[in-house]
Amino acid sequence: MKNIRKPSEAETAILRVLWENQPCTVKTIHEIISASKEVGYTTTLKQVQRLLEKGLVAREPGPGKSFVYSAVNSAEDTQSKLFNRFVENTFGNSVSDLVMHALGKGEPSQAELDEIREFLKTLDKN
Repeated sequence: MKNIRKPSEAETAILRVLWENQPCTVKTIHEIISASKEVGYTTTLKQVQRLLEKGLVAREPGPGKSFVYSAVNSAEDTQSKLFNRFVENTFGNSVSDLVMHALGKGEPSQAELDEIREFLKTLDKN
């Protein structure tokens, strides 16, 4: 997989739409996004063009004069790559520092702590 350039928050929203509905025209992407937040069509179009320039989406001819867009990488691949880069850049590649920071800043419920303990048990078995 290519080195993923970090998408903006708005670009990530477009990627989520594509992962769930691809391939999509800009019109379809815009309709889905604008159902939950106010955004102009030309803004959506520009963000899709940026994703294309970053190599995060591909386009093919669609109906009429339109194009349809698809995410180049799966949600899992993209999220893993971005997460790994975040851990490397923010926590010096220390997963334990990340976990300690996350648990120290939040207030996990007892159910969440139990779930974490169960997950750690499965890691110990491997």
